[in-house]
Amino acid sequence: MLNIADTLHHWCREARPFALATVVDVTGSAPLPVGTSVAVDEDGNAVGSISGGCVEGAVYELCRQVLRDRAAPQRAWFGYSDEDAFAVGLTCGGELDVLVQRINPATQPHLSTALAEVVQSRPAAVAHVIDGPDRLVGSTVGVLGDGSVADGTLDGGPVERAVADQARALLRAGRTARISLGGDTDTCPERLSVLVHVAATRPRMLIFGAVDFAAALTQAGRFLGYQVTVCDARPVFATAARFPYADEVVVDWPHRYLERTEVDARTAVCVLTHDVKFDIPLLRLALDLPVGYVGAMGSRRTHEERLRLLREAGVSEDQLARLCSPIGLDLGADTPEETAVSITAEIIAQANRASGLPLSQRTGPIHRPSVPGLDRGPTTRGPDGGRPTLDDVATRAGAACGTVSRVGDGSTRP
Repeated sequence: MLNIADTLHHWCREARPFALATVVDVTGSAPLPVGTSVAVDEDGNAVGSISGGCVEGAVYELCRQVLRDRAAPQRAWFGYSDEDAFAVGLTCGGELDVLVQRINPATQPHLSTALAEVVQSRPAAVAHVIDGPDRLVGSTVGVLGDGSVADGTLDGGPVERAVADQARALLRAGRTARISLGGDTDTCPERLSVLVHVAATRPRMLIFGAVDFAAALTQAGRFLGYQVTVCDARPVFATAARFPYADEVVVDWPHRYLERTEVDARTAVCVLTHDVKFDIPLLRLALDLPVGYVGAMGSRRTHEERLRLLREAGVSEDQLARLCSPIGLDLGADTPEETAVSITAEIIAQANRASGLPLSQRTGPIHRPSVPGLDRGPTTRGPDGGRPTLDDVATRAGAACGTVSRVGDGSTRP
């Protein structure tokens, strides 16, 4: 839901009820990740997207139905069939599990509080119960960047505290995830699946070396959503005019700046200085920090000499194994712009634990789970022992186009 925070915050401020449809699970390939939402207000205005094509139409109609009937939260599954491969939204062969519920901002002020934080580019999380006892499905809890709880629609007891604790942990990690809770009599006796939507602060990209390659890399990093800092000890080169896409330009010795600045597991450190007097103290420190990526520019010969000097400086082999050097993927890059693509491609691949190989050389789904540790939650069947159906909604949405749709009142997929 935080992917459409601006509009939802506006609707909440106007106390405008709306239906929220959220992707809570993905099987196979799908165009958008878990946590993506679409919302529809009582006037039929829609914002967001979860897939496109006929799936979008069916979700829209289900949102209108939930709003009109003030219905309990609904679950829908949208899949793929070969004979209609080019007539439906999920031509990629995946299956979406979607939760649709009515939101009344007047009774859920915590959502407005959390959304306001996101709109102001401050971190926040919204935990959303998607599986469990009927009375809890659809309940939400907001957690702010300082760890405080913005109330919620749970009971305020041990269940809410357990959910809030998990939301805080994911907020610190900066990732959206689906988690399982329950089974502990003292903290959370009932088994739940909870989707925690996280809007974190932008990850940091620290670029050391005010060179032409750095100028292109700042633009690429900014495009990818990083908060970009350029640092160089030479004031004549480290200027804001040379790096208009950087959020910050710092004149200091690289290792001194890295010692005092904040980093986390999402931080990317890119060493472009290509000078041992800067490289060695900087890399020695960077490889000892809990950052997500450390890369250094240089030729094969420079790389070997750099390794020798780092070993002499006491850097362990385990630490050296974290170093991406020469920096970037093998794209045949030549220009600063091409090199920036090479570097950012490696950063993305490492963050997602991907191979970096061409997709044509791989098998299996193209789209991987958007977060590690994604659970599928507890499963039950519909009232008749089988999968529940969506006949009326699917018909109005154009079921003839081939979208496979199945819905239940808060129940989950077998």
